[in-house]
Formats: sequence, C-alpha cells, structure tokens
Amino acid sequence: MRLNYYPSCLKPELTLGTGPHYDPTSLTVLHQDCVSGLQVFVDNEWYSINPNFNAFVVNIGDTFMALLNGRYKSCLHRAVVNNTTPRKSLAFFLCPDKDKVVCPPTKLVDYNNPRLYLDFTWPVLLEFTQKHHRAETNTLQAFSMLLQENNAEAYE
Repeated sequence: MRLNYYPSCLKPELTLGTGPHYDPTSLTVLHQDCVSGLQVFVDNEWYSINPNFNAFVVNIGDTFMALLNGRYKSCLHRAVVNNTTPRKSLAFFLCPDKDKVVCPPTKLVDYNNPRLYLDFTWPVLLEFTQKHHRAETNTLQAFSMLLQENNAEAYE
C-alpha cells in the first residue's frame, strides 16, 4: 500500500505528479481525495478521471493482462498536479506470490487466441520494470520480447 502526495505547483504544465506508466501489478485499487489529477490515455488523448471520494478506481495491471492472455488490457495513466490544491491518493497493489508462475489458463489459449506471453514470475517482471521502465514503452511488450530472446538463446 502506498500513500501518494502531489503538492500544488505554480506552473503545473511544467511537471507531472507521476509520469505515464502501466502498472506492472495484477490490480491496483486506488482511493482518491476530491482533487482531480488522475488521467488515462485513450485513442491518443489524455482524459481526466473525475475523483469520487466514495468510490475506488481499479486499474488492470500488466500481470493481470498476461494472466488473461491479453483479454483485458492494462491502462496507460499518469497523475498531474494543479496550481492551487495538493492531491492525495491511497493505492493498494495486488501482486502474485513470488513463487507463483504467471501463465494463462489453458482455456484462454487456442487456435484463434494464441499464447501472447511466456511464463514468468512476479519478481522477474518487477525487476525488469524497475530497471528498464520508459514512459514511451509498453513495459509488458518489452519484457515479453526479452523473455522470447532469452528463450531462443537457451535453445541455440
């Protein structure tokens, strides 16, 4: 669990509270105060999510996307600041146990829905995310390409 605090900024257009990213987790459950700042990227445009103090925002993360073979997508999002009011949010991150292998159930993989991601464990994805995250990159895709390269090298 993490408490996020985004102070107000006299020139909010010059900074971000949190840069664009996909959550590597399975799910992120977010409780926001009444100050706007969460944005999602849809159809090449940033959209603000209106905060509701009596509700939670649930983001699907990359691990969940891989577990369900891409059936549900993780969401590119960011936090922006404003020039008058600090913003706070509380985030709970749901992640697999360290020893569990992330792999989709067999009934989600067939001829029409081929396997999209190789098996991995949460610590390996988390380490990759911490070392190689770049805002302009889909982290799960980059991670998958690395796994495929490593898998191909193992068979050479």
